[in-house]
Amino acid sequence: MTVHVGVVGGGLAGVAAALRCADAGAAVTLWESRARLGGVAGSFRRGELDVDTGQHVVLRCCTSYLAFLDRLGVRDDVELQDRLDIPVLAPGARPARLRRSGLPAPLHLGAALARYGPMPLADRLRVLRGALALGRVDPDDPAVDARSFGDWLAAHGQRPRAVQTLWDLVGVATLNARAADASLALAATVFQLGLLTDAAAGDVGWARVPLGRLHDDAARRALVTAGVDVRTSAKVRTLTRGHDGWRIALTHAQAAHAQAGPGDPGPGGEEELVVDRIVSAVPPSVAARLLPEGALGLPAEWADRLGSSPIVDVHVVYDRRVLHHPFAAAVDSPVQWMFDRTASSGARAAHPPGAQYVAVSLSAADDLVGLPLAALRELMLPALTAVLPAAAHARVLDFFVTREPHATFRAGPGQAALRPGPVTNLPGLSVAGAWTATGWPATMEGAVRSGDAAAAAALARPVVAAGVAA
Repeated sequence: MTVHVGVVGGGLAGVAAALRCADAGAAVTLWESRARLGGVAGSFRRGELDVDTGQHVVLRCCTSYLAFLDRLGVRDDVELQDRLDIPVLAPGARPARLRRSGLPAPLHLGAALARYGPMPLADRLRVLRGALALGRVDPDDPAVDARSFGDWLAAHGQRPRAVQTLWDLVGVATLNARAADASLALAATVFQLGLLTDAAAGDVGWARVPLGRLHDDAARRALVTAGVDVRTSAKVRTLTRGHDGWRIALTHAQAAHAQAGPGDPGPGGEEELVVDRIVSAVPPSVAARLLPEGALGLPAEWADRLGSSPIVDVHVVYDRRVLHHPFAAAVDSPVQWMFDRTASSGARAAHPPGAQYVAVSLSAADDLVGLPLAALRELMLPALTAVLPAAAHARVLDFFVTREPHATFRAGPGQAALRPGPVTNLPGLSVAGAWTATGWPATMEGAVRSGDAAAAAALARPVVAAGVAA
């Protein structure tokens, strides 16, 4: 018999799960409460600009996400460095670079660290010793997860300047947490996979097009081609396990089916239907409300304890080129990471010739997410000028801000105990999301891995109806 799988959530985890189930021969329906797919890794239209909801990069070690792009047919829309090369800018200082050599890991960054100007020479030597020690940390040890990365760094001779100019340069962007607040287990995972095991693993990639072209347009085409019934603007209100399967009650904000058919609910309609299996691919706060009690076997108020961490993106359009790299990092500055999004956003058509659109990604932005636009402008424009001297002579054509107050789970010590695996306590129900137990922080790679794992779990479990197995 054909198994009917319902996927709740159209972010990367949900899309990955839906494709896996459809490719395995299941009949799949996907519901997403927003009008678009892609979750926090999407884009929207602002006037004549295509604006990404957040700036996301991919590393060469993100094999599941890269395979996902292959499945969507858009791998060529992502630029991937031949060799890790990160320009690092600081106010009043010569630009530095973190560029790998052709040596095997972990020696591939030795020459770059030896010349790394933002850090005193004595600290550079300590960093090398610290990196070797971090490579021996076991991320699967609960005692490691219970310890903060900052505490471990201090115990291994890493002075504040090294933390500020190197460990947090990488860690804040990947963990959405500063070293003092981050789980040692997650930090060890990031550095081991990205920098300490395979020399090529940390090569950086970025989208040449708006993320919505990848995670919404291309994803929707791939899903529909695979036979998935995609329903956006469809909010699932309840999930109930019954004798005949999983009963879903949902509300449609509008008729937005990718494969509409007779009997589909109209605008504002409500619907109830039954499926054999469910993949829940929603954020933790939604999962805590939506999933039946006891499904995850987690302590009370687990979602609140897992928490969330914000990301703020500052978008500036200048009348001329001020950033001379596809992306760059900054130290000694409120600026963290900057990206040239001129070509991908359509800024060349929307603004005068020579204009440049710079997007600034600010992770672990607890102190910034609540600031009004004027305050962020007052803070960020002088900070950008300090690291991009050409901005002093440029005119700002546009300035706006996007905020994701709950962009990721909070990657603090003890997080592993609050991240469930894909298999739940209820037959036919599996869970996905970058917040689940992927072994990764909240990244696009983690989201795709979780979707793949949840699909495998859903297809391996018996059908809910008593006495029936597929």
